[in-house]
Amino acid sequence: QVQVVESGGGLVQPGGSLRLSCSASGSIFVINNMGWYRQAPGKQREMVAVISALGSPNYATSVKGRFTVSRDNAKNSTYLQMDSLKPEDTAVYYCHADIYEMTGGTIRLISSWGQGTQVFVSS
Repeated sequence: QVQVVESGGGLVQPGGSLRLSCSASGSIFVINNMGWYRQAPGKQREMVAVISALGSPNYATSVKGRFTVSRDNAKNSTYLQMDSLKPEDTAVYYCHADIYEMTGGTIRLISSWGQGTQVFVSS
């Protein structure tokens, strides 16, 4: 089975920075899109940043210019560098990966989510 695990959350003051990491493991053939989503209390989950297999990023308007998404295909990992953090960035951040799992001669696409990591931005 495949698994996605993220880490790096914590408490930071407004204007500060955090770097989130996400690593996929298991019987991975290839990973297509990887990305970051967040959910704040009382709000729906929203896309924050997505990066393609070849490194093309897309960002939510609210984080453009402040966040940077990257990936390391050799490590099956993606990273979210968050700078100039604002209180409204407070949320649980989830990593997502479209993973093509290979077991024997079978390949299947698995939409995989991490467990989430909490980010608090507060004075």
